[in-house]
Amino acid sequence: MYFDGSLMKKGAGMGLVFVSPLGVCMRYKVHLHFPSSNNVAKYEVLINGLCIAIELGIRCLDVRGDSQLVIDQVMKESSCHDAKMAAYYREVRRLEDKFDGLELNYIPRHLNEEADALAKVASGRELVPTGVFTSDQHKPLVRHEGSK
Repeated sequence: MYFDGSLMKKGAGMGLVFVSPLGVCMRYKVHLHFPSSNNVAKYEVLINGLCIAIELGIRCLDVRGDSQLVIDQVMKESSCHDAKMAAYYREVRRLEDKFDGLELNYIPRHLNEEADALAKVASGRELVPTGVFTSDQHKPLVRHEGSK
């Protein structure tokens, strides 16, 4: 699974690309309808992707993204100093138990172009390419101290 989040003037969005072992691709874009930072969008897309994988019955998942911060925090190479990021981290850890194998890897942006393009389409409210699952999200998936 490749993931990316995007924050633009028009809003925030997420892009996901699932690639099966046989090379079959499923593409998703989600437009966020709530205030978001770039890091929140990246955590939201990661959690959305994990939830979709669980719903599809995927038990082993190789996750790739170009957010060094999110990958490092989830892989415990970096600590979360912000309550909001810590709440997202805990949610990823909770979902991790639903998999027999889950691996997260940082990849450079140029290797994540398809997920990045979907995230930009979602955040800019542009025309959705054919064959892309699309949805809207009206509230964050994670609550944290201080959230309403």
